[in-house]
Amino acid sequence: MQKYIRNFSIIAHIDHGKSTLADRIIQECGSVADREMSAQLMDTMDIERERGITIKAQSVRLNYKKDGQNYVLNLIDTPGHVDFSYEVSRSLASSDGALLIVDSTQGVEAQTIANVYIAMDNNLELLPVVNKIDLPSADPDRVLEEVEDAIGLDCTESNLISAKTGLGVPELLESIIERIPAPHGKEDAPTKALIYDSWFDNYLGALALVRVYDGSIKKGQMVRMMNTEHEQQVLSLMYPHPIKRQNTNELQTGEIGIVVLGVKTVDVIAVGDTITDAKNRTAEPIDGFEPAKPFVFAGLYPIETDKFEDLREALEKLRLNDSSISFEPES
Repeated sequence: MQKYIRNFSIIAHIDHGKSTLADRIIQECGSVADREMSAQLMDTMDIERERGITIKAQSVRLNYKKDGQNYVLNLIDTPGHVDFSYEVSRSLASSDGALLIVDSTQGVEAQTIANVYIAMDNNLELLPVVNKIDLPSADPDRVLEEVEDAIGLDCTESNLISAKTGLGVPELLESIIERIPAPHGKEDAPTKALIYDSWFDNYLGALALVRVYDGSIKKGQMVRMMNTEHEQQVLSLMYPHPIKRQNTNELQTGEIGIVVLGVKTVDVIAVGDTITDAKNRTAEPIDGFEPAKPFVFAGLYPIETDKFEDLREALEKLRLNDSSISFEPES
């Protein structure tokens, strides 16, 4: 099973076409019908669509057929804006490879290099991809030379694409399957999974998006968070999809999925924590995950004093959706 899975992220500077490429890949794999397709399909927040930027890293599971063999592509679209680089580091921690998108008119920019360093720290296979080659001012040869000089990445095997028109996207999918390595976890080992995102759902409670490294997670299994030492039963499991999530009874080694634990308190699921089996635990948690460093500090208080608990509850939900936020009461 593992050898037919590819976990990869899309990284780039802001406005170099990550979300547009994600849309084209989803369309090419046939995961969304043409009538359901919309621009920025993976950007689900209103502010993302309004401003045309990605803030939250999003994941989607796609099925692709090559030479009669079915492959599972787990695509993670990441933000390019410098303010959201923490989202990028979380996504890359759960990937095996990354598409490095560079605009054929603008070349290598600051956030391109910053994201490449994060990818290299995670030992990811990088695929250079030059986007927007349909523009009159496109100069892909100069851009590839720039990538080799500024980053030191070998660009002999690169993909020239236009995410807007779909030109070169089928060839890019072939490159992903050939060049990005498959996961290589131990299928018979105790459960070991990394929580790389979490958010709050009004109906299901706190949800954890995980990458399974060893073993598997089954519906009804008692699991333990290794850092918070909290134990909880898995109520249901789903594969991520921007329109309709798909239920499953098991997340196998190398897979990415959503774990529903029915937790009402948000401090139990910590991003970067390791999930393991409650009885048969894994020996070591997944390392190399760094908590976010705060840069902006502010004091908040409600105008009406009886709203203090409402503010605390709202901040806790916000922290679950964005684990780079931390807060504590002043008195």
